[in-house]
Amino acid sequence: MIIDTVCRLCSSCCPIEAEVEDNRLVGARRKSFLDPDKRLTCAKLAAASEIVYSPRRLTVPLVKCEDGSGFREAGWDEALDLVAARFHRHRQESGPQSVAWLRGMAADWGTPWDYPNRLMNAFGSPNTIGNGSICFVARDFAHSYTYGSMAYPEAKNARCIVVWGKNDGDTALGAAEGIHWAKEHGATLIVIDPVETPLARKADIWLRIKPGHDGLLAMAMINEIIKANLYDAEFVEKYTIGFDALKKAAAQFPADKVAETLWLSAGQIREVARIYATTKPAAIVDGNGLDMHREVFDTTRAVAMLRALTGNLDRPGGDVLPQPIPLRNIQLHERLDDTILPITHQYPLFNTFSETWGNQVQGCVVDAILDESPYPLKMVVVQSGNPLVTMADSRHTRAAFDKLETLVVIDMFMTETARLADVILPAASCFEKTQLNRASIRNNPIILQNAVIPTVGDSWPDWKIVFELGRRLGFAADFPWQTAEEAIDHQLEPAGVTVAVLRQSGKTGLRIEEPRYEKYRDTPFRTPSGKVEFFSCRLAQAGLPGVPFEDGWGDNPISFADQSGEYPVLGISGSRDIRFTNSQFRTIPALLKEGAQCLVDIHPEDAARQGFAEGERVGIETPKGVVEMTVRLSTVVSPGIIRLGWGWGDHDPRANLNILTSDDNRSRVTGTSTSRRLMCRLCKISP
Repeated sequence: MIIDTVCRLCSSCCPIEAEVEDNRLVGARRKSFLDPDKRLTCAKLAAASEIVYSPRRLTVPLVKCEDGSGFREAGWDEALDLVAARFHRHRQESGPQSVAWLRGMAADWGTPWDYPNRLMNAFGSPNTIGNGSICFVARDFAHSYTYGSMAYPEAKNARCIVVWGKNDGDTALGAAEGIHWAKEHGATLIVIDPVETPLARKADIWLRIKPGHDGLLAMAMINEIIKANLYDAEFVEKYTIGFDALKKAAAQFPADKVAETLWLSAGQIREVARIYATTKPAAIVDGNGLDMHREVFDTTRAVAMLRALTGNLDRPGGDVLPQPIPLRNIQLHERLDDTILPITHQYPLFNTFSETWGNQVQGCVVDAILDESPYPLKMVVVQSGNPLVTMADSRHTRAAFDKLETLVVIDMFMTETARLADVILPAASCFEKTQLNRASIRNNPIILQNAVIPTVGDSWPDWKIVFELGRRLGFAADFPWQTAEEAIDHQLEPAGVTVAVLRQSGKTGLRIEEPRYEKYRDTPFRTPSGKVEFFSCRLAQAGLPGVPFEDGWGDNPISFADQSGEYPVLGISGSRDIRFTNSQFRTIPALLKEGAQCLVDIHPEDAARQGFAEGERVGIETPKGVVEMTVRLSTVVSPGIIRLGWGWGDHDPRANLNILTSDDNRSRVTGTSTSRRLMCRLCKISP
């Protein structure tokens, strides 16, 4: 039997056809506009049944033994009663704010994000914390402060595509297919990336930019476009504010002045600026390459302004503003005591820019545990995350989680974080639960993620865990739903849609509104001025730059740059591997075949100079610590740069990249620290 659903093994949320026999998942195929023989294949999806039925799945609740010797199996009643008792105890002793809920990306950000927020807000704690300070949400924030919401590229219909810090061949195969299709049909492809990705090899122009300097390039391009009068004067005049302020700020960054810093030529900067501004329509595909550094907010704002400056915003084949689905907000923010500040209170603009994103500076969890600032955290629930591997400065993070009085982990597999837990609650996979993902509510069409098989063992879907815990905490009236379908119907009521209707909507989902472009002609942008804001009064009033980089470029955006004499090698975190999602799935044999391991890419010239050979184990060190990885000689990186394997900390603790990274210096706006780019040194490993 073939069942339409959505794969949530990564954040792409690809619509798929699941093949089910006798209530078992036997296979899955990704949907695509391309013929089957031309589609890109996803290794994770090909291994879906092996992931779902892995013998290493957590399938029963686990409770830490009283003597600390390990875990014992427990029933759900015992496990949830224990968790609820700890909630009550910590509220009584230290207040509700002493309990935090820390979310990773694995459970998605649609309705599954609303449920723990509802639970924690009803409980009285403002500390439901996501990981958006280092992934995606900080970019969403920047888009929203520029033109009201996050635009998405229509690359398939573009005549010029700028791929900026992204490689969709390893992240979002549907998007990659659109880029390839457009390129094959005559679109100009420009790739901005320090690494020679497969897309870079395919590009008409590849800018091998210096890592961490994307904002400087964006401002230089803005300057060139304005100087050459290549901007869309009509759009700028009618639909933007702050053009003169942007022009003044960008004038600090002429191509001739900044090219050397960017590792580019002035001619390259001018050429790319001209092609992007004059080839219509043009789309910018930006990604995680812009994340995980202190200047992500202003960098992304500058890139967003390029879209508006050239008139490519909300036009077919450009970057389109979404038409969100009317959805009931169920997070119960109104139940919180306004006098209790969240642990992320130092980032008020980031906390409040969206009605539903909420608090996203995950480093504040560590601060509140270790430094007890602004007050101590005593208990943390980690849902679908692995902070001991994925958060910056792993040793500091581990010290924090070691100090916690209570740790609860919700996950499909045992992780480094789960090993420290008092209670582990086994979560169902995406094929075992029905939910509405963020990709299906931020814009048409709505595509339902259907449960296609029963839960494996005694695992539970995340929604059921949250609902049952809520009822045990005394909030039965707030969690009246017995099924995911009931909860989704409640949220979708403003849209006049139900789960039953979605299931009848066919293979392409349900579109409740036809696509509209240039919506700004009759509907103001969702900004205070109703226009695109090159200059933001909100930011200026908060003592922040109203225009990106109006005060100049600032400090070196690479971690430990001030110690480059001692740490002379520039290290960048590795690209995503299509087989894995962050630290997940490295327990699956099919995805580890051919001896998959954590590799460090070193240019052959550097390896020869330092005496490193292919396959040799080497040490990589920063002021924070040292890790071991296996050498791969590669010219995808320039001499002087190494690319470090990412996400291997569970599989091999010696290769945990975040032992090297720092969370000491954060953005004043988003709380983001620079953890993708760092100065380091290499050393031999003794046999």
